[in-house]
Amino acid sequence: MMNRRQMLTAGAGLMVTGAAARAQTTGLPEAAVMETAATQITPRPTTGPDYNPVVTLNGWTLPYRMNGNVKEFHLVAEPVEREMADGMTANLWGYNGQSTGPTIEAVEGDRVRIFVTNKLPEHTSVHWHGMILPSGMDGVGGLSHKAIPPGKTYVYEFDLVKSGTFMYHPHADEMVQMAMGMMGMFVVHPKDPAFMPVDRDFCIMLNAFDIVPGSYTPRVMTMTDFNLWCWNSRLFPDIDPLVVGLGDRVRVRVGNLTMTNHPIHMHGYDFEVTCTDGGWVPKAARWPEVSIDIPVGAMRAYEFDAVHPGDWAIHCHKSHHTMNAMGHDVPNFIGADKRRVTDMIRKHQPEFMPMGSSGMAEMGMMSMEIPDNTVPMMTGWGPHGPIEMGGMFSVVKVRDGIAPGDYSDPGWYENPPGTEAWEWTGELPDFTRNDNARTKLTPTRG
Repeated sequence: MMNRRQMLTAGAGLMVTGAAARAQTTGLPEAAVMETAATQITPRPTTGPDYNPVVTLNGWTLPYRMNGNVKEFHLVAEPVEREMADGMTANLWGYNGQSTGPTIEAVEGDRVRIFVTNKLPEHTSVHWHGMILPSGMDGVGGLSHKAIPPGKTYVYEFDLVKSGTFMYHPHADEMVQMAMGMMGMFVVHPKDPAFMPVDRDFCIMLNAFDIVPGSYTPRVMTMTDFNLWCWNSRLFPDIDPLVVGLGDRVRVRVGNLTMTNHPIHMHGYDFEVTCTDGGWVPKAARWPEVSIDIPVGAMRAYEFDAVHPGDWAIHCHKSHHTMNAMGHDVPNFIGADKRRVTDMIRKHQPEFMPMGSSGMAEMGMMSMEIPDNTVPMMTGWGPHGPIEMGGMFSVVKVRDGIAPGDYSDPGWYENPPGTEAWEWTGELPDFTRNDNARTKLTPTRG
């Protein structure tokens, strides 16, 4: 349970609006607002059922108050400004100051009462994706209940009958409102703390936008050609790392509200898929993976024991989803000899740099001029040079000596001597075939 003082001090950047504070006298819980894109750490509960709160990358957990035996939350649907990366801010729609909205956490068996205030210029609703609840609370505007008009507050109230990983999003003008960033995670912890315990529990929401470089507002009619692939409306290199202590049991929960599937791949480990949309996977039915495909509108959770120290990449394995703001009409110049045209152009533009003849990696090594309010297509630096990634990418940082509850970035991992790839400067072995055989293959006939 969190009282008013705890709600005000739950994390840096967390505030309560004056209007919401005045509404307290009329029965509304206070509406917490987040102003920072940094990851906020929620303290473990001191009363009620015990659970390990989730860590939402570059996000936060919505505070609640107790009203009798009911947990009360206050969501505010509103236009927001989201810092997607350093130097880029987007005009989005979200909840309580951010997109994606705050994660809602509760415990199996809880009764929740969620006040939803609409500060959008049009009506909205909230669908509690994957949950078992009364039909009238399901949040499909026009079907479950009347849509929430601008300026009005509606109340959703239901029991949490099962634990797992869920989501929330509008089911009113859904195409526009979700394209503008209205979505969030809803985590229900098991009522038995001994069931499926973990030391670290991370939340990632997959979302995507089409924002023209130099502009601020997504194009909502896009169906396939998105140019910004995000985790919690954030882009690498400004997605926070997943900081883990050596020996920790770790869970990663992933929800997908984009227009395509995403194969999430983690380096350095194999893991068990322990939860899907429908609930927990029995131990005998779990399967090992190094990549888990997250379908559209689906949630998956996987777990691993952090026994391998190091910095391990975690990313979507669709190659264009680990790039930022790329154009889809860029010609392919690989193999083209640009020397003559470069000489001609430099007579008029001495700073001209030919690019793309050997691939696009060179873009990650230069500071090229780009339009305002956008980010380079590939960016981010590691301890050994440019990482040449963007979009849906982060790093799992496994370290010895990380204290429980400590999620601060430990810096880059130093590979022990003899465990890092090195340049070979000796003689190369003889090839088993001659040059002709290596360069010209003779087809066989069957």
